[in-house]
Amino acid sequence: MASTSDRAQEMIAGMEPTLGGERFVFVTTTDPTAVAEMATHAVSSFRENEGTSMIVPVPAARAAGFDCTEPMGQITLNVFSSLQGCGLTAAVSNALAEQGIPCNMVAAFHHDHVFVPSDRADEAMGVLLDLQRQAQEEIEP
Repeated sequence: MASTSDRAQEMIAGMEPTLGGERFVFVTTTDPTAVAEMATHAVSSFRENEGTSMIVPVPAARAAGFDCTEPMGQITLNVFSSLQGCGLTAAVSNALAEQGIPCNMVAAFHHDHVFVPSDRADEAMGVLLDLQRQAQEEIEP
């Protein structure tokens, strides 16, 4: 992690990853009615040229007829990460990629969130806790 900035190193050392118990799926639709119905359930949405993408709890997505074959667990990185901050997302996604764990990063105003396949969520937590410990060791004298 020598290339990671000091501020990023502090963010990584201070992050407290937390795995939520709910499972989510990424869905997309061009149907305005479906977008409106799912908006009340979505934890995130993004309008793209191809349609509106949303991250929705599995039960709501299933009830609306969306494909739920790839459920994701949500890990929240409980650390303040400025919208101008550099390095946290890269460090987290690289650490997971090194273990072959796919991830989708979502940066919100207060926290960054990592969505990983639900069957690998516990493993991803272990990777992130190891990353945190390594960063703590590097910044402590």
